Amino acid sequence: MNDEILERYRLEAAAAMADEAERRIAETSDVVEDERLRNMSLHDLEDIVPALLARLGQVRAALDGHGGGIAVVEANTSDDGLDLVLDLTGACLSCGAAPGTLQGVRSDLEADAEIARVRFSSSLLDTFDDLGREFVLAHGNVEFV
Repeated sequence: MNDEILERYRLEAAAAMADEAERRIAETSDVVEDERLRNMSLHDLEDIVPALLARLGQVRAALDGHGGGIAVVEANTSDDGLDLVLDLTGACLSCGAAPGTLQGVRSDLEADAEIARVRFSSSLLDTFDDLGREFVLAHGNVEFV
């Protein structure tokens, strides 16, 4: 009985968080422009950052809401798709939520058919204290180069 209640609560909380993230994204972005960017090939764009942001899910609410963003450090094309090395910008640097943010960015972008792999700049590691760096490396589920 307790497991059933916990699962129901988890599902309700996840739905509420998704609704709130959608609301926040709609408040801070141009929904029509985001849709246009999602429908364009990344290969046709000179600056792919806005299109990458448009492809993010709930993690975008955290980026937008906390004054952060992403920057493309490197973008290589292979037969499988784009191989990206990204950096966080703004307030997202050295944030305690960075492991979850990095994981969300990677998951959302790698779900796009044009993106083969997302890794992060090792310079991000320099923005953390020793404990934060250890935590990101152990639990971030992302690769740094």
